[in-house]
Amino acid sequence: MAKVLPGRLTAQISMQLEEPFIVLILGIRVNDFRLFWKWMPTVFFSLPMLYALVRHRAAGFLGGQATFFWPGVGLIQYWRTFDDLERFARSKEQPHFGAWRWYNKAIGTRGSVGLWHEVFLIKPGHHEVMYENMPLFGLAAATKPVSTNQHTALNRLRLGEENRAKEAVAN
Repeated sequence: MAKVLPGRLTAQISMQLEEPFIVLILGIRVNDFRLFWKWMPTVFFSLPMLYALVRHRAAGFLGGQATFFWPGVGLIQYWRTFDDLERFARSKEQPHFGAWRWYNKAIGTRGSVGLWHEVFLIKPGHHEVMYENMPLFGLAAATKPVSTNQHTALNRLRLGEENRAKEAVAN
């Protein structure tokens, strides 16, 4: 079991405060369990992609977590920029490209397996996170956890705005 960090933490994006970052939520949904020869390869194709992401964090992948839902699996990922995410997805040298071609040919619109993704561009100062008595998780695990004594979401958002203002004055 992961080590629990006592107290209240928030996440600090370890990049310039004026840059947005990306949250990608994606997953695989099994629509017909009887067609295991269709959905099992889809699941197995995801493993090399995850390995490539962890191995190549310098390519803009900040981190992420797996989530499970019935009947499927999801991933929450954090990326430095949309360009980094798209470069990974479209690169013929990365496993996503081959997996996507296989999926379109083997599954296509036949419906045995579903894929989905949602991409969010998070502007500076437009996010708020809090973890209390948790192991490293979410954005804090992908970036840098920091202690906070701000006890409300509104105060944590205002603290982000104050830090952005200080950075703007310093530059």
